[in-house]
Amino acid sequence: MKKYKMLYIFPHPDDESFGPAAVIDKSIKSGDEVHLLTLTKGGATKQRFRLNLSIEAMGEVRYKEMLNVKKCLNLTSMTVLDLPDSGLKDMDPREIEKVIYDYTLKINPDILVTYPVHGISGYEDHIVCHAVVKRVFMDLKDQSNNLKRLAFFGVLQEESRKYGIVHLRAIKSEEVDCVVALSDENVTTAHRALDCYVTYQPVIESSLIKKMVTKSLPFEFFRESFNPPVSALTDNLIKKHI
Repeated sequence: MKKYKMLYIFPHPDDESFGPAAVIDKSIKSGDEVHLLTLTKGGATKQRFRLNLSIEAMGEVRYKEMLNVKKCLNLTSMTVLDLPDSGLKDMDPREIEKVIYDYTLKINPDILVTYPVHGISGYEDHIVCHAVVKRVFMDLKDQSNNLKRLAFFGVLQEESRKYGIVHLRAIKSEEVDCVVALSDENVTTAHRALDCYVTYQPVIESSLIKKMVTKSLPFEFFRESFNPPVSALTDNLIKKHI
């Protein structure tokens, strides 16, 4: 069975655990490589005020927590940059693009995964990350030997409504191209990854994210359409995009 290489790109620590950690766990347990690139150390979080830490000190704390996440998820590799947290919108996007471009060339993945266009929460760093990753994908898709797919993870509307989380943007049913079924073990591992963020536990508890990590996770594929949705990020990969 062919094994695949995936690169998840997010702006902050915990984005991978608030989002697709259970899918990451499933991919790794199936033998695929999963790499994580995080653009900032997340030091600008408001939780720093509760802990009386500077942005720099909070970033170091969160980076150490990410090292525990790497072990928990058994990531193939993890790289955490130190771009300005909550400040990606103020950067020259070409600078962010170059960093992601060079790193993607280095990893040479089959699949890129990041936030959807609305960033789920609407947070500006999420939206910038989406836009830049999409631009890099378009630049690289005909140059890389492997790169075949760009996927955006999301939440289902019924899940966010069930828990009264109205501020989250869900994937529209007609945009869902993939629904990954998850085992109890995958969900438990995702919860353990969230627990690695000790300083962020108040946010994790108030967000109800653990209740929303259920038995499946939807994805949208860029410039692809599957109806009915496929069941794995690696299903029906084409050699080159149209």
